Amino acid sequence: MYFFLSNLSFINVCFFSTTVPKMLLNIHTHNKAITYQGCLTHMYFFTLFAELDVFLLSIMAYDRFVAICHPLHYTVFMNPRLCGLLLLLSWILSVLDSLLRNLLILRLSFCTNLEIPLFFCEINQVIQLACSHTLLNIIEKYFATVVMGIIPLAGITFSYSQIVSSILRITSARGKYKAFSTCGSHLSVVSLFYGTGLAVYLSSTTIQNFRASAIASVMYTIVTPMLNPFIYSLRNKDIKRVLKSLVGIVTLNE
Repeated sequence: MYFFLSNLSFINVCFFSTTVPKMLLNIHTHNKAITYQGCLTHMYFFTLFAELDVFLLSIMAYDRFVAICHPLHYTVFMNPRLCGLLLLLSWILSVLDSLLRNLLILRLSFCTNLEIPLFFCEINQVIQLACSHTLLNIIEKYFATVVMGIIPLAGITFSYSQIVSSILRITSARGKYKAFSTCGSHLSVVSLFYGTGLAVYLSSTTIQNFRASAIASVMYTIVTPMLNPFIYSLRNKDIKRVLKSLVGIVTLNE
């Protein structure tokens, strides 16, 4: 679990870094312009780390499934070699799909001085602004949505359906609480990531609702990666104790 958590933290930092520096620069300079090459670079790394996030969350769901439903075989199923191979496969698939998306974008022609109603280069918005045929891009987009989005989400859903079924068979209340607390952090992160990601995806299909698109994209690209470390840290008893003491101090000061 900690092997995957360390990699998830690294990917969240990279994912966060693909949008925030440019956003802060835009605010500082009051200039929202971005070059064509800069937009392509941004889309590549944004897609790469977003897909890596999806794969890692799916792998961590399987890890929790094995730990709770097959605890005696956990070290056999989730051995270091398999964990390394799963991570390597996630990187390979994400790199290849990100590269394919950028190559398909390169074949499109655009008019000058285009405006994207988001603070980052979102691929759906870029495709909508193209002046040439985008059939291949649309096919790739839906294929990637199935492979990189729906299949991992189905795997997470199946894993948690088995986990819940296994937990309900536990007789002691203490055992149930311990099992649920083991999955609570991961389930919260999955809900945040997929909920805000779906909001961005749906809002990007139309360019009329600028405010909704902006709010959803901020949640997806900034708030969610920032919350992940706090969500997982709350499992630590020492951090919980410090937070309770801080809340008590604030309450007394008021």
